[in-house]
Amino acid sequence: MISKNKIKLIRSLETKKGREKAGLFVAEGPKVVHDLLHEGFVAEEILEDIEDIKKVSFLQHPQPVLGVFQMPTEDKVNSNDSSNTYNEQIDNQLVLALDGVQDPGNLGTIIRIADWFGIENIFCSHETADCWNPKVVQATMGSIARVKLHYLDLNKLIEHLPTGYPVYATLLDGNNIYGQPLTQHGMIVMGNEGKGISPMLRTKINRKLLIPNYPPERETAESLNVAIATSIVCAEFRRR
Repeated sequence: MISKNKIKLIRSLETKKGREKAGLFVAEGPKVVHDLLHEGFVAEEILEDIEDIKKVSFLQHPQPVLGVFQMPTEDKVNSNDSSNTYNEQIDNQLVLALDGVQDPGNLGTIIRIADWFGIENIFCSHETADCWNPKVVQATMGSIARVKLHYLDLNKLIEHLPTGYPVYATLLDGNNIYGQPLTQHGMIVMGNEGKGISPMLRTKINRKLLIPNYPPERETAESLNVAIATSIVCAEFRRR
């Protein structure tokens, strides 16, 4: 039977403050737990008794396995680090940058999309949701084990990139993505669900794209969900 202290500890991991204090996060479900273990994440606790799991689960319908894992220390990034820190992650790769994506479900889905399309690194502004939030971890369906997230000042990161480095974003004043040349490396910036990309970061976009509605003259939804837009863009990049 799980102790009261253990219950208190695991429940505290629902908040970012609790996770940072303990250096731990929660993953629920056989697939997510399996993928984390397979990728070398260190488990502090694996619960398989459903009655114990019900006492600490963050899900409406608890899964048969719950894991408490150590947070990877290498993802605690100093926003003042030089660009050299990221050369390996960015050079000759396609990466995502998230500017204030705040919904845990959206972030988790984007991580899963990145995993599907072979994008190994996502750079997040400090305003982006915490990737170790239980809702985010759950939404990734195990992809959090294979995709690395780095939290930092996106403006400073882009300022340190080589001149002419492709920085893409979908904007209303962009060019139809289906008619634009796309590189095999570069950074795809996706913005906040309501406000889009912040004004300062917008000035650093050098390749503006547009996902067109169909047909062009038809009145449609005001915008696409950020996770759906990310999947469309990533699919087009990989199709080329």
